[in-house]
Amino acid sequence: MADSPRLSRLDLNLLVALDALLTEKSVTRAAERLGLSQPSLSASLARLRTHFDDPLLARRGNSYELTPLARRLGQHTATAIDATRRVFETQTEWTPESAEREFSVYGSDHTFATLGRLVSAYAAEEAPQVSFRFMLHNPTIVEDAHQRLRSADGMVLPHGYLTGLPHTDLDREGWVILASDDNPALDGGLTMDALAASDWVLTFQSRSAFTPPARQLQQLGIEPRVAAIVESFLAMPYFIAGTGRLGLLQSSLAPIAAGVDGIRVVEPPFEATPILNALWWDPVHETDPEHRWMRSLFARAASVLQSERRLLSASG
Repeated sequence: MADSPRLSRLDLNLLVALDALLTEKSVTRAAERLGLSQPSLSASLARLRTHFDDPLLARRGNSYELTPLARRLGQHTATAIDATRRVFETQTEWTPESAEREFSVYGSDHTFATLGRLVSAYAAEEAPQVSFRFMLHNPTIVEDAHQRLRSADGMVLPHGYLTGLPHTDLDREGWVILASDDNPALDGGLTMDALAASDWVLTFQSRSAFTPPARQLQQLGIEPRVAAIVESFLAMPYFIAGTGRLGLLQSSLAPIAAGVDGIRVVEPPFEATPILNALWWDPVHETDPEHRWMRSLFARAASVLQSERRLLSASG
């Protein structure tokens, strides 16, 4: 420990320079990105090389490549910069009206089309200088959620994928089945036999990572025959219209899907297990008043969506 450099001796500007160099893999481009002169950034690179006792950038022909150490560092610099920014942006008295901050949240296109649009609208009313960055997740990001959430503010995901993280429950919703309106399987009502005989469109990249109702089909003895996998709930209807395929979609998106030419929305011929969506975050945000405010927006949006669904169900 005696040989470890004291934090007080480190220049935090080197962290910004390191992030730019690892991202651009070029002193020239990194300098342009930071608005610095090339000699100035070259000096920073020299200090970083001395500190890490590693070249960081190694010439390969006419270009540079990151060394193995530099690639490892790249996994931490963005998190470190974001954490540093949040430290120095923390205010003694925080109010939404005067706040300037960008919240980053992972989710699906389904999340953004429902919860996200309401959250963004509420934020615009209460905190005009606050913005949101809604980022699409995928199975790889979900598997690495604990690490990803160190540099993001949250991830909207149903229960059953994450454990050991703080969360707030949002909305519960069911499922509908999408089919082409000329699909003969709809004649007389969709049956379990028709489900077993049909091709399916699913929304995960892994053929073993199915939506909860698709897992339930397996438990009912039906192995879904996958014709296409598309990482977008909103795009699913376009892969079904004019074909004999079927797809499972959250009921909140049924009105959007029904608006696609050639698509019919029907109830499943089995009791599809509803899902409970939740907003998950890193424990470091637990007592942050800004983060608490953000969480309240999601809870408010979820409550509104639940009320809308109950009204729609009652009128139907």
